[in-house]
Amino acid sequence: MSFLEYNVKSTPTGWRKILHLNWALALLLVSVASVGFLMLYSVAGGSFSPWAETQMQRFALGFLAMLIVAMVPIWFWRNMSVLAYVVSLLLLLYVEFFGATGGGAQRWIDLGFMRLQPSEMAKITVVMMLAAYYDWLDLGKVSHPLFVAIPLLIIGVPVGLTFIQPDLGTSLLILMGGGAVLFMAGVHWLYFASVIALGIGAVTAVFSSRGTDWALLADYQYARIDTFLDPSSDPLGAGYHITQSQIALGSGGWTGRGFMQGTQIRGDFLPESHTDFIFPTLAEEFGFVGAASLLLLYVLILIFCIATALMARDRFASLLVMGIAVTFFLYFAVNMAMVMGLAPVVGVPLPLVSYGGSAMLVLMVAFGLVQSAHIHRAR
Repeated sequence: MSFLEYNVKSTPTGWRKILHLNWALALLLVSVASVGFLMLYSVAGGSFSPWAETQMQRFALGFLAMLIVAMVPIWFWRNMSVLAYVVSLLLLLYVEFFGATGGGAQRWIDLGFMRLQPSEMAKITVVMMLAAYYDWLDLGKVSHPLFVAIPLLIIGVPVGLTFIQPDLGTSLLILMGGGAVLFMAGVHWLYFASVIALGIGAVTAVFSSRGTDWALLADYQYARIDTFLDPSSDPLGAGYHITQSQIALGSGGWTGRGFMQGTQIRGDFLPESHTDFIFPTLAEEFGFVGAASLLLLYVLILIFCIATALMARDRFASLLVMGIAVTFFLYFAVNMAMVMGLAPVVGVPLPLVSYGGSAMLVLMVAFGLVQSAHIHRAR
């Protein structure tokens, strides 16, 4: 029997649910996270401190959270979608007035033992809210202007609150993830054409506002755009990150320089090598083979998510899992494009590999929702 086929008479109950967990998906998540542990150990010069050990603890907590979320019926998470969405908005508002600041941006809530980034949570709660909305909405009304305006508002509010932090990368991911759910729900293509036209207008406005009192982006964000268009224009300034990243990517060759032998890392030339720029670290030490292997693991995770969405017997679970799959894809696709110079540097971490607490925990909870849809697909 292929993994797309199943034969189940009833939803498993109690602790029997653990047997129905998609253990192949769980193993893939562990494998990707282990790549992250390995690279964080290397970046620290052969030490589990300060990053690898903390990352392992966070992943263990996230894996436990995934199991707990998976055991709860998917209909419960449908009913909790509005509450989860509202909580994420309240946290984003809290960040706006009382949030912790770092690197010129106000994005976090300081919990003492970690910094919580509510915008990471919004990536998933927006998908949950939209999936619940379209599960409720009659199929004949999906493209009605009034019923299209509501999901646009659902997406627009967290996007706006995230953008003003400022966090362009995360706001774009929320926007694209929400837009993907609308597309999969069957919204007419003309709406997307209109959004593309507005996007072109917005880009024009962004460039036109540069140097004025009403500039739409911060100075460092304009610098990132300049660097993307011509990294060599300022190789020791704004273009330093991407220049060193490309050197690391190219110097790895087919099989890499060897574990803990990367010159860009050992020489401390590559900034943020434990967070947003951890992929060039992997490519330099393990080469094209190592980078392609990580990409293969990501693709397999996507395949299992899509399989779960296809097996789901209700609209909410299907849209939710597909929305999470698209969001996960955007995570690693944008990060990889960013470090290769194919997209502007927008501060998007490599999922389950880059050092960070909020993104790790939110993603593991999201995969808990995928597991819940898989376990309770017979409802």
